[in-house]
Amino acid sequence: MSAKAEHYDVIRKPVITEKSTMASEANAVVFEVAIDANKPQIKEAVESLFGVKVKAVNTTITKGKVKRFRGQLGTRKDVKKAYVTLEEGNTIDVSTGL
Repeated sequence: MSAKAEHYDVIRKPVITEKSTMASEANAVVFEVAIDANKPQIKEAVESLFGVKVKAVNTTITKGKVKRFRGQLGTRKDVKKAYVTLEEGNTIDVSTGL
């Protein structure tokens, strides 16, 4: 499969946290994805961009916090994360490069 421009709109960036590092031990990778992306779109994007086979996709939506800035109320954006489980033998290196 070749990578299409829409795939880059679906996958925003990898999430590098302690929890995502623990998930990588279970052959899973965590990505921040577009809020309107669905599971088949995420699966297709990951398979074409990284050349791996996806076993399952789980998604979560984190609601943005309400914060104050100079006395004004504001809301941070909602974030959708995808926990992508890969088939055995497939890996994606999303290290920070430090």
